[in-house]
Amino acid sequence: MQFDADVAVVGLGGMGSAAAWRLAERGVRVLGFERFRPGHVQGSSHGRTRLFRVACLEHPNLVPLAQTSKQLWQELEKRSGTDILQITGGLMIGAADSQVIAGTLAAGRAHGLAIREVPRDELAVSHPQHQGLAPDHLAIWDPEAGVVRPEAGVIAACAAASAAGATLYYDAAVADIELIAGGARVTTSTRTFTVAQVVVTTGAWLGKLVPELPLEPIRTPMTWFAPKAAGDDSFELRNFPIFIRQVADDNWIWGHGSAADEHGVKVGPDRDPNFSSVDPDTIDRSVSPVDSRLISELVETALPGLDPQPTSVTTCMITRSPDGQFQIGRPHDDPRLVVGGGCSGHAFKHATGIGELLAQLACNEKTLVDTDFVNPNRFL
Repeated sequence: MQFDADVAVVGLGGMGSAAAWRLAERGVRVLGFERFRPGHVQGSSHGRTRLFRVACLEHPNLVPLAQTSKQLWQELEKRSGTDILQITGGLMIGAADSQVIAGTLAAGRAHGLAIREVPRDELAVSHPQHQGLAPDHLAIWDPEAGVVRPEAGVIAACAAASAAGATLYYDAAVADIELIAGGARVTTSTRTFTVAQVVVTTGAWLGKLVPELPLEPIRTPMTWFAPKAAGDDSFELRNFPIFIRQVADDNWIWGHGSAADEHGVKVGPDRDPNFSSVDPDTIDRSVSPVDSRLISELVETALPGLDPQPTSVTTCMITRSPDGQFQIGRPHDDPRLVVGGGCSGHAFKHATGIGELLAQLACNEKTLVDTDFVNPNRFL
């Protein structure tokens, strides 16, 4: 059979743009398809910043993925001449048995990371913005944490993929993927392409193209705030680095200080009862006071130096997996198909590492981490 390419990458957001780049760097013949354009605001890879962490509280195996991502983000910065990754260090605050603290410490121990506990008296001096801490809450400092800029990262990865020989199609929605003998057919509105295998990284749309995967797209507003006091520079990114802070037994807030290209201080909740399951094709992108009600209450309590009324609110989507881990691998071990999705709200920092992992899977190479914890077959 004659193929149009070795691999088609469907969806060129965070994961897909990186996968196309890493595959093309290997000399693989790559086609890439994106229904919008790089850096768009319709999916999950936008919002000016995402938290970057190396001491990954979600699973110790994510640490090598984060370390690889850091190297690749920095490589994209050099190639593109744009600012993508900014290391600020970061605080994790919570009870000793919370996922925020216990997960961070487990990742640090497993990989010998240079994290440290910050004594309460030191925290009160170094980061007085955090108020109302529970008496039993601890603080852990991750010196390799920071922020990564999603729009700039996706645009740079697409440019690197093209420079390495990939052919990328924008404004090209994929209507169907058909697995056929020896390969796959990828159908767009203009033509059908035949490839040896397909990598599907369509974010909230992944469940539409690979419907057997248990995925739940969630509408998730993003919110920014301003200091109450005019001229207060304590909430600038250089003074108020990234954080994840437990605020209830089953919830935490996350955020970071304002940067020059930001709307203000970005703060959001991990969970909000108003976050709703959506169809990504019909999501309501308007905003209302309901979208910021919970986070405004939490900001008023935990960060009283901020005006609890947000300066800006916009919508995003995350796609949850049942266990909160990604879905990366070959469903049913099919050699024609690789998927990357189930971001569960914490994938973008890993996007370049995931792209490398997807390329390794597509090329049948040894993977940089044991992928059992993200293998989609755990659900199938």
